[in-house]
Amino acid sequence: LQESESENKLDGETASDSESKSEFGGSSPVPTSDDTPEVLNRALSNLSSRWKNWWVRGILTLAMITFFFIIIYLGPMVLMTIVMCVQIKCFHEIITIGYNVYHSYDLPWFRTLSWYFLLCVNYFFYGETVTDYFFTLVQREEPLRILSKYHRFISFALYLTGFCMFVLSLVKKHYRLQFYMFGWTHVTLLIVVTQSHLIIHNLFEGMIWFIVPISCVICNDIMAYMFGFFFGRTPLIKLSPKKTWEGFIGGFFSTVLFGLLLSYVMSGYRCFTCPVEFNNDTNSFTVDCEPSELFQLQEYNIPVVLQSVVGWKTVRMYPFQIHSIALSTFASLIGPFGGFFASGFKRAFKIKDFANTIPGHGGIMDRFDCQYLMATFVNVYIASFIRGPNPSKLIQQFLTLRPDQQLHIFNTLKAHLVDRGVLGSLEDA
Repeated sequence: LQESESENKLDGETASDSESKSEFGGSSPVPTSDDTPEVLNRALSNLSSRWKNWWVRGILTLAMITFFFIIIYLGPMVLMTIVMCVQIKCFHEIITIGYNVYHSYDLPWFRTLSWYFLLCVNYFFYGETVTDYFFTLVQREEPLRILSKYHRFISFALYLTGFCMFVLSLVKKHYRLQFYMFGWTHVTLLIVVTQSHLIIHNLFEGMIWFIVPISCVICNDIMAYMFGFFFGRTPLIKLSPKKTWEGFIGGFFSTVLFGLLLSYVMSGYRCFTCPVEFNNDTNSFTVDCEPSELFQLQEYNIPVVLQSVVGWKTVRMYPFQIHSIALSTFASLIGPFGGFFASGFKRAFKIKDFANTIPGHGGIMDRFDCQYLMATFVNVYIASFIRGPNPSKLIQQFLTLRPDQQLHIFNTLKAHLVDRGVLGSLEDA
């Protein structure tokens, strides 16, 4: 009995957890297992389980990195499609856990309503994105213009329909459980859909804002695993017993260095640094522009303390590399807490992985738990320190106004420029 109690404590389970399980039918652990390909099983049969897992994870990691390079090469539209597919799969994995844990009650409409709410939220967010980034196209097509004008009302009406369906589905004696599942669905939507929407917004700011943060998280995950595997001795956190301080620190320094190098390489290419914009003439995405100051080499003075160490007085680097230090630092120090949060969630329901989609890695959500936290940080970072007013969007909105409104804005702007002496100097030139 004492051993059982200690195991429960290690799993983070308390007496209240046990009571809630009995109240909701005694949830059993959700079975998950790694479907390692038979070819790898035969090739690695002579290795210990520790080294076998190392090789399986390594091979699949290289395969995923290769796939990542391929979709980057295919362009922004493919990247956005992949983000949508990942979002749907992550939502499916989390909702399936809830369904498997409480399936004994056979709740009416639970899965149907969950997917309906996913559709509603995606319609709202992606409708906002289309209106924002494809404004000219939307104004050109009558059906799209109507949908854009009443987009929020339509979105709210769709959500209200789902809300009424949920109320009608309430079953006597199961009210509390159904409201738990209602909350489960909405929290999942908040975590998954909102973050994937922010990832796409980051992508429109320039592919470098999409690739560098994601690559930093991947690098930190790999290097923390490598340092922990070979040098790990000191446990880091009880939620993830295999995580060590050696891996955490080694991953941090490796990721910062990797971020600096990757940013230096990518900052020299317009296809990565230019904002992703929609060309109305060709009906396609374009990534051609004059590089901003962030992506132009500048000379920086090295602190006197470090000059004697490195032997240089100045260094030439892109300003974006300085921002990459902030991105890689977050990916290394705060990003892992997304993984710890996911570990706590899995321990609460006594499962090893969210699914068994990727051998040696678990489900898609197991690979993207840190990415979603990173997406929010990047979006907040851009809004706080990078993004300014967008002249092209202001002009697009200006052109949709009535002629009298346009004339009023023109006269106001002209008077403002004359007062500042700008318009007079331009006329003289």
